[in-house]
Amino acid sequence: MATMTALLLANFTTPETIGVNPQSMLWLLPLVASIAVVYKATKVPKITAVNFLKETAILFGSIVIFMIITALVLCASAWFITE
Repeated sequence: MATMTALLLANFTTPETIGVNPQSMLWLLPLVASIAVVYKATKVPKITAVNFLKETAILFGSIVIFMIITALVLCASAWFITE
């Protein structure tokens, strides 16, 4: 049991290597989904399944769209600065 615990804790001491390519941005989707679920779970006054799922999906989509727009603006500004 102690060996298993030590191995489990050792996994949290080294950072995960994530590349700098566009596919690595897909790692953000689970994080955005968890943020949207937790935020809506704390802010919705009355939780019903349909209402909760609808509002969580809207928040998830708006965060992803904002991130895409921000990434495009930053890429365009970096392109203009370096050219």
